[in-house]
Amino acid sequence: MMNSLILNAATRLLVALLLLFSIYMLLRGHNLPGGGFIGGLIGATGFVLYAIAHGCSATRAALRVEPQSIAMVGLGIALAAGVFAVFFGDALFTGQWLFLGATEDDYGLPLSSVLVFDIGVYLVVFGSILTIVLALEEEV
Repeated sequence: MMNSLILNAATRLLVALLLLFSIYMLLRGHNLPGGGFIGGLIGATGFVLYAIAHGCSATRAALRVEPQSIAMVGLGIALAAGVFAVFFGDALFTGQWLFLGATEDDYGLPLSSVLVFDIGVYLVVFGSILTIVLALEEEV
């Protein structure tokens, strides 16, 4: 843990900005570069910075959930998104689309199993990176 007043004050703002940017990268990943992997890395970077400034115990308290649990939930979500296609007679991990509010003139809001898979990947990467970094930091 560092004793820098500037780092401690700036970390609160930077963590929020990094998490917001990671969600942006997650959601834009279908049509442009980005997605669950890079979004998860950016989100984890925010909490790694928080761990540097405030220590591992404060980071675990800020997370409120163990990073291993986040990774396991993400793995379950990604697997469920892949298995979802089987219920429609398609191959495993085939993208399925649902259009909410669709009318004859408008497609509505498109939701896909690909987005659900990306959210699962986001959580797996986020939880895995934080598990590794916090374990290494606590060893030192």
